[in-house]
Amino acid sequence: MTQEKEIIKVLEILKKSQEGIRKTTLNREAKETKNYTPYQTLISCLLSLRVKDETTERITKHLFSLAKTPKEMLKIPIKKLEKIIFSSGYYRVKARTIREISKTIIKNYHGKVPDTKKELLKLKGVGPKTANIVLAFAFNQIVIPVDTNVHRVSNRLGWVKTKKLKFEDTEKDLEKILPKEYWREINGIFILHGKKICVPISPKCSICPINKYCKRIGVKKSR
Repeated sequence: MTQEKEIIKVLEILKKSQEGIRKTTLNREAKETKNYTPYQTLISCLLSLRVKDETTERITKHLFSLAKTPKEMLKIPIKKLEKIIFSSGYYRVKARTIREISKTIIKNYHGKVPDTKKELLKLKGVGPKTANIVLAFAFNQIVIPVDTNVHRVSNRLGWVKTKKLKFEDTEKDLEKILPKEYWREINGIFILHGKKICVPISPKCSICPINKYCKRIGVKKSR
């Protein structure tokens, strides 16, 4: 079996094993919340950092009922914004980041979220993963959003060999071997797999549906 065929086989096995399982927030955004603007997608992504999907959904639903644009967001007093997003964790930092980004979008981009990675990375608090998520789900661009789960699982499978937390290297290497039709999809697939089976410490290799394809089966902890 060629590497490309094996990659496709692995991803299709995981997709089938995840049928009926609650999808990630970003997967649902791609399919179910098509009315989200690029700005809402960006803010939702920022709020989702280090927090459960259910919490992100609850917070964004409340927040977007009050503000859907940068101008509307800036009308919310900082203390009120902190209260709204309190359960997202790091709420003070996130509130300041949301306000700073909103000001920058108004000042430098005429109120619209930029649609290139170069410009997105100029926004305070936006890293490569967040930028790619916005490009993929808000602008329908073909990119690979790499987070810690995508990085860990793809390294364990032996698809890439990149250093710990070097997500941009993982993204570049995956671009070389991953069929484009899976570029956006791999994020949701590997997030679910990484949270439920291929966890950082003591992964559940015995029940993993793709363990026969894994180069590091039985590993005790992540790279």
